[in-house]
Amino acid sequence: MSECQDVTDPAIGFGSVTGITPTAKRALNDILGGTAASVLTVTFGLSYALLIFAGPLSPYLSYGIAATFISSAVLAGIIALGSSLPFAVAAPDSSTAAVSGILAASLVEHIQSTDPSAPLLSPILITLGLSTVLTGVVLCGLGLTRMGRAIRYVPYPVVGGFLGATGLLIVMGAIRVITDHPVRLATLAHLANGTALGELGAACAMALVLYLTWHRSRSPFGLPIILLAGLVTAHLTFRITGVSLDEARALGWTFMSPPRAEFMLPWHSEGVIGYPWFAVPDLLGNLVAVGLCHRFEHVVQHYRNRGRPVHREANLERELNVTGLANILTGLLGGYPGCSSISRSILNFSSGGRGRLSGLTVAALSLLMLAVAPELLGFIPKFVIGGLLLYLGADQLHRWIIESRKRLSKLEYLSLVAIIAIIVTWGFVPGILIGVIIGCATFAFSAARVESIKYSFDGSEYRSSLDRSRDDQEVLLAHGGKIQGLNLQSYLFFGSANRLYQHVKRLLQERPECRYLLFDFKLVTGVDSSAAYSFAQIKRSAADLGVELILVHLSAAAEKVLRASDFVGEGVTIIRELDRALEWCENEIISQHQGLAQEEASLRDWFAGILDSEDDADALIRRCQRIEVEAGEIIVQAGDPADSMHFILEGRVGIMVPAEDDRTTRVRSLGRYTTIGEMGLVSHTPRSATIQAEVDSVLYVLNTHQFDEIKQEDPALSHKLLTYFVSVMAERLTFANRTIAVLRR
Repeated sequence: MSECQDVTDPAIGFGSVTGITPTAKRALNDILGGTAASVLTVTFGLSYALLIFAGPLSPYLSYGIAATFISSAVLAGIIALGSSLPFAVAAPDSSTAAVSGILAASLVEHIQSTDPSAPLLSPILITLGLSTVLTGVVLCGLGLTRMGRAIRYVPYPVVGGFLGATGLLIVMGAIRVITDHPVRLATLAHLANGTALGELGAACAMALVLYLTWHRSRSPFGLPIILLAGLVTAHLTFRITGVSLDEARALGWTFMSPPRAEFMLPWHSEGVIGYPWFAVPDLLGNLVAVGLCHRFEHVVQHYRNRGRPVHREANLERELNVTGLANILTGLLGGYPGCSSISRSILNFSSGGRGRLSGLTVAALSLLMLAVAPELLGFIPKFVIGGLLLYLGADQLHRWIIESRKRLSKLEYLSLVAIIAIIVTWGFVPGILIGVIIGCATFAFSAARVESIKYSFDGSEYRSSLDRSRDDQEVLLAHGGKIQGLNLQSYLFFGSANRLYQHVKRLLQERPECRYLLFDFKLVTGVDSSAAYSFAQIKRSAADLGVELILVHLSAAAEKVLRASDFVGEGVTIIRELDRALEWCENEIISQHQGLAQEEASLRDWFAGILDSEDDADALIRRCQRIEVEAGEIIVQAGDPADSMHFILEGRVGIMVPAEDDRTTRVRSLGRYTTIGEMGLVSHTPRSATIQAEVDSVLYVLNTHQFDEIKQEDPALSHKLLTYFVSVMAERLTFANRTIAVLRR
């Protein structure tokens, strides 16, 4: 039991009785609370025995009753002595009983399909005991390794689908208990006869009465009063109609009295040797389901009871170890699994029970039922126990199919219903596996919809804490848009990371001036390997546009994932703090701006010398476009339209012409403060040669469109440019004549 909630004051107790010592009062209150909880244990225990030992196992019902109350006694006694909550009451529960019933039915089907005459009792008791021992070992393992809370990471629809399916199985089992026929297509005719319909109608009426009365009040003695009223009503009806008890049993209205409950240890040599071990592989799924059922009940208790007032919280590891030990001992004695019951513990508390004597009282009364239960069962109408099972199953179904709709999304709810259908159709293991897959897919879909970007910023509005000069501040105000930042959040995986990639693509298209893109990982909880692919796409897009990526507050785990995908490398810089990253980007921008300012001053001086006017130089600069080319890069190709000319401010370019063997040869090289392409700009003839950068160079391009605008808007500047072009061509013609003269010597 993960946690137990308090009820303000006990409904029944001896607190106000005088003349009794405080110790005696506490003991009496514990006995009273344990007695109230025992009513549920006894009533539910009989119904669970009928649920498991039904159909072909009904002749062994007395052994089922013995196994049930031995389980109740051992679980209640050990957990009462060892639990961190002294008023805890333990017993088998409805979900575990339903899964154990499926396990028993599966084994019977395997045995009878192989050898119809083979004994059933010993294999069934061994299987129930084995599943209980395995459950106990798993619980102890979870307690010792402190991994008990890990079950809460199972998707909630999977838990709900599992327990909802057990509710449906309880309803189907209840119908079998009432009519002696399983719910199958082949048995529908038997279920539709008058007697079966009458029994089912009476059971449904009983379930409705339980819902309208005990379900809403939860009075300590409400359930036994209702069941007793049902029993009295049935026997009065039998007397009024003249039906004797034997006739009622013959008609199927009451249970046949089984023989006295017999205790039998399943672990004897004959039983172990004759066990159908060939069926174990097919039973593994149901064996796993028995163990999971216990842990899933813990998850449900956590969610269902977290809103109630809490005075004490259970020690989870201690509860797992104690419950595991109790289940191991129960399994060795041939019982089936159980755990601390929230409903019975609260009922005990409400009745005044506070100490460990309450659980021991439940254990003692459970042992007493070994002698009383078989005779008692012979007087109980089927519709009373069957109505109780219908109520338990319907309540579970209502909780998961109706109430869960209010707190689950549509996708989660549909997956829950699908898991119920899969479990009922194909079994627990396929249902759980498919449920986990559905849960993971649902989580991925939901998580992908969570925005991975908390906020964005640029360098003009969000800067480092470094105080800068007024000139530097003006540079950052004018060019701060080159810095773009994204503050990331949540867990980044393939879904959310792909949305981030799409956002970055749009950002770089909308902000072409961006040169530094910062990713702040401070609020990122994790990065998986699938997200690294999206970051690689971001890196390629950024590299194509000359954008540097800066990663800030990158955890060691996230850095390891990104380095493993070769994302971290050229073009990606890691800086530990956002403020230092902003400072680094700002320094780069200021440095570049200072270099550009010097470059523009050099260009202005050159143009002013050509045009004899600083105003004309500024006008020409505004018409030109700055480009940078790397060594070996082709600037223009021979045969291309001559639609521009180039002013070489820095670097060196070569004029290349075709040579032999598909090679090219340089015929001339041009350095800084020279021009290329001016003849084509004027004559509009195709390029006569290829121009290639010999070193990294900076050029300013004047295209034909801008040149035409100069001719129309500023004829004086156009005239000066044409004069300059003529002088350049004259100088080159003179150089060519001298070269020819030398070659003729």
